[in-house]
Amino acid sequence: MTQMTECALPNIIIRDLELSPIPPTCLIRRLGPDCIPQIIEDAKSENDICNLFMRMFYIYGAYGLDKDALLMQDKALELRKCFRINAPKEPEIRLLSLVAAGEMTDNTPLDFVVEKTNIQLEVMYVNEKQPDILVVPLHDIIFVGLGESTKNNPILDYLDFVLKKWPRPVINYPLNVKKCGRVQLYNTLCNVDGIHIAKTKVVCSTDVFFNDEVFVIRPVGTHSGKGFQLITSRKELNIYLSGYHLKQEFYVSDYVDYKSSDGYFRKYRIVLIGGEPFVCHLAISEHWVVNYIGARMDLSEAKRNEEKLEMLDFEFRFGLKHKSAFRSFHEHIDLDYVVLDCFETKDNKLLIFEADPGSWIHATDPVELYPYKQPVMQKAFNAFTQLLKKKIEKFLES
Repeated sequence: MTQMTECALPNIIIRDLELSPIPPTCLIRRLGPDCIPQIIEDAKSENDICNLFMRMFYIYGAYGLDKDALLMQDKALELRKCFRINAPKEPEIRLLSLVAAGEMTDNTPLDFVVEKTNIQLEVMYVNEKQPDILVVPLHDIIFVGLGESTKNNPILDYLDFVLKKWPRPVINYPLNVKKCGRVQLYNTLCNVDGIHIAKTKVVCSTDVFFNDEVFVIRPVGTHSGKGFQLITSRKELNIYLSGYHLKQEFYVSDYVDYKSSDGYFRKYRIVLIGGEPFVCHLAISEHWVVNYIGARMDLSEAKRNEEKLEMLDFEFRFGLKHKSAFRSFHEHIDLDYVVLDCFETKDNKLLIFEADPGSWIHATDPVELYPYKQPVMQKAFNAFTQLLKKKIEKFLES
């Protein structure tokens, strides 16, 4: 940070770039894996070679083919840094999202949020080594689309320096995104009334010990449950650590037993937009590590019925019960847009597993199985549009 403050701000040139749109990830996800051959065939008709590479990145990334996806992304970014993702004929708002090179989970997938809106969405790939002259697409408002990570944090530091005098309103200031780091999130929220978050620290593999108390562990820099494990014995720990190198760093956290009385584990995904909570899904699982796909909600009508009830009545049930906790979270983290994975403790505190603006929210689940989801998600999408409008209006008045 010291070096950055000694440097001059880059000369920012805002220019109306002629960009043809790329089919968004949300469209690819909705079509399903059976359509991959046709999607790839359609991509071959792309006249813009940069768009072709980036389209392939989205196609491969949407189905977890990360190695191939990153190869395509590298080729695209060698030629251009800006891409248009959502392109209404007469856009009401031009939104620019700053993102970083990396996998799909490294950045906020805003195309899911603006898909059916009159918002033009463009993404611009940035890093911490930008040139003195920064050419950016014409936009009304900017969104810091990087999620918190060890890879992204140097870029967030750079953007904090650059965005201080940005000539457009900004959604999600970079240093506040960094508050979502697992250790910093605990340090920020550990003493907040109504909120419980597991004590978390970073420990090198040589300093991880089992002292007769169960704990959870995961490698630093991973997401989506990769390497996430409950350690209940010294033997388990030794087996776990044997899969990593000696200097590997881990997040080590207290284990919180949040099993419900019926024996299931539950996890809400909630997006805070302008500080207001909107439910995105409720996953119900037999396993303590809860993710929506692994919970197999599609195979259980009873689970879907519970999710339906909780989503339709969220503002009168879970949302109302933890209203003050959500407000406190917003006051301490101060992000305009952030996604929480959470439930509640046995003494009725809001139990926060993790928070990050890069987590996915969407309305692409099959309507025949989840007819209740799209109307509920539309409330969140509408709130996002209103957030942009209010930010722009306030900026113009200042």
